[in-house]
Amino acid sequence: MRIGRIATPLGMAFAVIEGEEDELTAKVIEGTPFTPPKFTGKEFGPGEYRLLAPMLPSKVLAIGRNYADHVAEVFKQSAEHLPPTLFIKPPTAVVGPGAPIKIPEFATNVEFEGELALVISRPCKNVRAADWRQVVLGYTVVNDVSSRDLQFSDGQWARAKGIDTFCPLGPWIEMNLDAIDVTDLPIKARLTHEGTTEVKQDSNSSQMIMSIGEILEFITASITLLPGDVICTGSPAGTAAMVPGDFIEIEVPGVGKLGNPVERA
Repeated sequence: MRIGRIATPLGMAFAVIEGEEDELTAKVIEGTPFTPPKFTGKEFGPGEYRLLAPMLPSKVLAIGRNYADHVAEVFKQSAEHLPPTLFIKPPTAVVGPGAPIKIPEFATNVEFEGELALVISRPCKNVRAADWRQVVLGYTVVNDVSSRDLQFSDGQWARAKGIDTFCPLGPWIEMNLDAIDVTDLPIKARLTHEGTTEVKQDSNSSQMIMSIGEILEFITASITLLPGDVICTGSPAGTAAMVPGDFIEIEVPGVGKLGNPVERA
């Protein structure tokens, strides 16, 4: 089941999203996705609603350097010398599918990072790696937009990765955990620049250094997670610069496609 957050002439709501590609129907549910869905009877067809970011998290926690090839690509060192690390993106960075990524003048080398993300289902602390499914509501797609110039000049990553609009999220939450093999999941990114579309990232979650269970155990040893919090699991290699006028699409098969235009702030 896919649950999204939608905007309609009647307001915003959570809805079960059914169908494929341009024939998506949204069936509105009561309340939030954290309880079994109860349909209101309101239904919107293609063109009658807009998908928003599927969740407004209290925080976005992200694992950096979780793919060895990406470590070598960006940091020019081996993953043995630079193990995975944790950073936070503020909720003000979150935007939904189709919303523009807005690059300010002071960010001069901005790259996309296509990743699988998790949405947390309940408050949790000290989660054991083997029990990670008990605290995950579902999967979504995230673009961990990063200003490389600021990342390396600042030394820490808060500004480089926390700029407004630098966390596109969506298009929905895939809640059927059993339908997705997260140990063997393709991750792709397509960049359209000056009318030409090119596949930039073409990798697989099997290349993760820390597994999803290990990520959640690592994070919750220090930080309490709340319902709706988003966990980014790391970017594979293939990240590249994007500039105003470009369009970036991240695809995780079985989860969804997340596309956003790039503009000047």
